Amino acid sequence: MRSRDTLVESLTDDTSPDVLIVGGGINGIGVFRDLSLQGVSALLVERGDFCSGTSSAPSRLIHGGLRYLETGEFDLVRESLIERNRLLLDAPHYVKPLRVWVPLKGWSGGIVDAAFRFLRLKRTPGPKGGFVVKLGLMLYDLFGARFRTMPKHRFIGRDDAHAAMPELARSIRIVAEYYDTKITLPERLGLELIRDAEADNPSARAISYMTMDSLADGAVVLRDSISGARHNVRPRVLINCAGAWLDGVDRSLSIEERLIGGTKGSHLVLRHPEFARSLADVMLYFETADHRICLAYALDERHVLLGTTDIRADDPEDTVCSDAEIAYLFDVISEVLPTIPLKRDHIVFAYAGIRPLPLTRGGVAGAISRDHELRQFEATTARPFPTIALVGGKWTTFRSCAEQITDAALVRLGRTRQRTTADRQIGGGVGWPRAAADLDRLLADLASQHGVSLARLRILVARYGLGARRYLDTLQRRPETMLQSVKDYAREEIAYITINERVERLADILLRRTSIALLGDAGPDAIAEIAAVAGSAAGWSGIRIAEEIGATCRFLRVRHGINGKADAA
Repeated sequence: MRSRDTLVESLTDDTSPDVLIVGGGINGIGVFRDLSLQGVSALLVERGDFCSGTSSAPSRLIHGGLRYLETGEFDLVRESLIERNRLLLDAPHYVKPLRVWVPLKGWSGGIVDAAFRFLRLKRTPGPKGGFVVKLGLMLYDLFGARFRTMPKHRFIGRDDAHAAMPELARSIRIVAEYYDTKITLPERLGLELIRDAEADNPSARAISYMTMDSLADGAVVLRDSISGARHNVRPRVLINCAGAWLDGVDRSLSIEERLIGGTKGSHLVLRHPEFARSLADVMLYFETADHRICLAYALDERHVLLGTTDIRADDPEDTVCSDAEIAYLFDVISEVLPTIPLKRDHIVFAYAGIRPLPLTRGGVAGAISRDHELRQFEATTARPFPTIALVGGKWTTFRSCAEQITDAALVRLGRTRQRTTADRQIGGGVGWPRAAADLDRLLADLASQHGVSLARLRILVARYGLGARRYLDTLQRRPETMLQSVKDYAREEIAYITINERVERLADILLRRTSIALLGDAGPDAIAEIAAVAGSAAGWSGIRIAEEIGATCRFLRVRHGINGKADAA
């Protein structure tokens, strides 16, 4: 990837991209990638790091949205399942099958309410028994038939379910099993899409830490958050993909209509080997007493992801998991797994995000549509370019959503689509073998070629897909020097990330280029060691390194509940 400095230097007062995209979350990145394939000159700007807003706070699922059937959003479920199946094929290094269990207390319950919701006479969620879930899963299998790569659903009886997971509450009489998928490193997938887009089209530029400031004399004024410099840009079309911050961006464009009414979703990462062993390869996806949907699954042998809340929120900066939300998540999981002990000390990372849902007055948060919508605003004298605003949008459907936005922009530009992103492999997934045996042979060959152990290569491929070859090429068969504080990362690996992956802040590495913070390994020793390695690679001064350490420690403490502990139970 070109350096950020190179991209910023290319901005002049008469920079006139075909399209300016505001917002570098997954939807803005998806649009950037699609426009780049069409040969469009696209400039993407993001106020922070790429995928550092709502896109950094998902349940880490690529899923059809079984719960959306309850609110009658059948088209969204169908679209989501098609895109889920595509991503299994296009990003197999990060998108993996996940077995899902829905624990149920019986077959009856919720039938009448479900009929009303099916007929769209009611949207409020309600209790569901096995018959209602069975109907939903039949539709789920039907909608997901295209590109199907996973088994259909089945039901598991009480004895078999409790034999497989003894910790289940005795009140659970039946379990519905189906398959969805998880995304292991969502922020890295966003970065790979940027890398692909810029490789496809040299006129495409994605710049982080660049804020849209205002309008002046018909130009968009961008402010560099790193240097403070300002740049005037005159796009032919502006696309607002700012997510939860969409209304604020619109106001700076003299668009006063409010479009977003968000909800807050919080998650906890627990270092709890007993909990992880209990779940094994299963995600529990369960309804709570107040008819919300929560989930729990193991991230690895020691860590479990537990989520999520669904609370109305108007402030896009309200991204701290509250004590009340922690208590809520502990309470609801204890109703399903009552014998698993949970303590606050098990929490090694907490995060929250604001879902950019359409503004809706009244009703419960779970009833708000999760579908996306485009709103278009014509040019004015002060704003001499049309604006397309994305309301909603989610990880699973980013490609199809981006396709719709791109097609709308192409109409504005008087151009037609030249290529499709459908079935186009992404980043480290390019060339990924379909058969497990073929993958094993490829990995063995790569390990031998680069002089690393097969075990180490598997770790690198899990992080970077087949893109790990770029890093290994830089080693030239020299042995790595592993970090003292995070022993499965190498100093050379951190330096490579810093130089080649548009890193501007220490937090970029800990939170989005790696899983170090997510898995609770960003203790004081790790922060100091990684800052020293990154600072040396980037040419930071001693003062800059100290500032980065201080800023990162404060951010992790305030936003993610990391209080400087080097380890947890």
